[in-house]
Amino acid sequence: MQKGRNFIKAIRRSFFTPISQMDQTARYRYSPTLKWNPVVEEYFIKAYGADHFSRISTALTRPSCYSCIRVNTLKSTSDAVMEKLLEIFKERGMLDVTVQESTITQKPDNCRKATLECTGSAESLKAIESISKCQFPGMDYVVFVKGSGPHAIHYGYNEGKPLKEVIVSRKCAEAVLRGAQVYVPGVLACSAHVERGDAVAVSVAVEQSAPDGGWGVAMTRGTVLQGSQADPYYFERDGFYIGQGTAMMSRAGLFRVSEGVAVDMKERVFRLPSFYDLLEGEIFLQNLPSIITAHALDPQPGERVLDMCAAPGGKTTAIAILMKDKGKVVAVDRSHNKVLGIQKLAAEMGIGCITTYKLDALKSVCHGAESDNLPNTCFSEDVQNMQKSDLLSTDIDGSDEKLLYQKNFNDLQLKDGQYTSKAELRKRIRKLKNGPGRNHTAGGRVEKSKGFSPNSFDRVLLDAPCSALGLRPRLFAGEDTIDSLRSHAKYQRRMFDQAVQLVRPGGVIVYSTCTINPGENEALVRYALDTHKFLSLASQHPKIGGPGLTGSCQSPDGFIEEWLKPGEENLVQRFDPSSDLDTIGFFIAKFSVGDKNI
Repeated sequence: MQKGRNFIKAIRRSFFTPISQMDQTARYRYSPTLKWNPVVEEYFIKAYGADHFSRISTALTRPSCYSCIRVNTLKSTSDAVMEKLLEIFKERGMLDVTVQESTITQKPDNCRKATLECTGSAESLKAIESISKCQFPGMDYVVFVKGSGPHAIHYGYNEGKPLKEVIVSRKCAEAVLRGAQVYVPGVLACSAHVERGDAVAVSVAVEQSAPDGGWGVAMTRGTVLQGSQADPYYFERDGFYIGQGTAMMSRAGLFRVSEGVAVDMKERVFRLPSFYDLLEGEIFLQNLPSIITAHALDPQPGERVLDMCAAPGGKTTAIAILMKDKGKVVAVDRSHNKVLGIQKLAAEMGIGCITTYKLDALKSVCHGAESDNLPNTCFSEDVQNMQKSDLLSTDIDGSDEKLLYQKNFNDLQLKDGQYTSKAELRKRIRKLKNGPGRNHTAGGRVEKSKGFSPNSFDRVLLDAPCSALGLRPRLFAGEDTIDSLRSHAKYQRRMFDQAVQLVRPGGVIVYSTCTINPGENEALVRYALDTHKFLSLASQHPKIGGPGLTGSCQSPDGFIEEWLKPGEENLVQRFDPSSDLDTIGFFIAKFSVGDKNI
């Protein structure tokens, strides 16, 4: 465990290199400062202390120093993926960097590490420094791809000759900082006379306070940038330059089309690789704490597991893979399109034990005959238990029978436990032969659920919708207020009460969020233990995150928020974005469910 922690510390130390001084005006740099609601900032300072919260705020404005990849072990291995990635990065040159040598050596600790030794100018440092297998126990199917930054970018500024610039939205900029290109929908403004092939500096439009007390961007899509101090948006861009690239279309084209790459980023402040459309089905880009959440749930093959707020499906598929695709994983979300996304991801990864429903997590429990009855086992066991004559009676030939053995038979069952008609079986076989088709993409069908009976599941994951104040990089936080943070907490308590009803005695609930807000983390744990006496905190494996917060906090309005009691702090995992682990801000709590009659 300590070996894995030291590995992450080493990555972080070598990632954050000092920015060299360049002969250019100081405004062309990346040095954002988060603007918090004053009351929220006061609350967080009480929780963390002024110095600690300052470090957290700074860390949130930067991406993690490495990309974390979860390998689909149903289709590939970490070693195979590492070798494929190495070849891809070599072919792409990774930002015009010359790869001199690529070696894969077997370390004494059995951790394979692929290292790229590259050369380039001071302004064009290597984008990929190493590809390494995770050293935390039981997580060797996770691969780290280490990036580099922050880097000083020379934008070719000349006094009296303004740069050609492109301003992108905050959301677009946050994606670019993680390795994406600049796409047309993210472009808000552009200098006059920009033509295809021009070098352009890319900066960010961050929300500013409005006279009415709200927040907004003081420009409309298509605004012309003057590039001088006469430009009303000139000073807003100070310290918000994220790199330089090549315009892929003229200024006129940028605002006449609705899609496509607008700027091909050549030099970035943070250089992390893009994994868009890369090894689809074999890998999934996922934050380390999210992967650990699936491990904390500890799902076992053959169990029935519920993912209450499953979209986009990362944790759902991680759970299914840990179960070796044997069992029943029910994934629900209230958004039709998001459920379609889960279906597509599961199909892409070749996972058959996931069943999806459109369902509001606040309505997950249904008492009475209308609840969705769940089969006790996964499809692979259903097939084994089916009589040979049942298949033969449907006039299905041998090759089709073999195909059916690879299909999730839960999809072929009606809610009353009866199998579908022969015609329906043949129809679904044709779909299998012809590929997933549109039912796995936008426009497909999503089955609605009326909820599930109490005590229906062995394990329940509630990765609750939250304020998301732990996500990185983050360039704006001003819209969050104390009231909005408390609203999230109330919403999460209602969902947790549903989860408690759905898990059987002797089962497990895992609660997680991607926020640094104690009111949505430790306060939820306090509520859960005080309200449901049959719940107890359980130990988690692997234990990588830090301890939770103990004590309480009183707000200026007199509201008292109770957190953990002494002795409970080490039974949860809190991931601090400013720590040496360099992850997003995240929180995980695991509960054992006792006798509900208590």
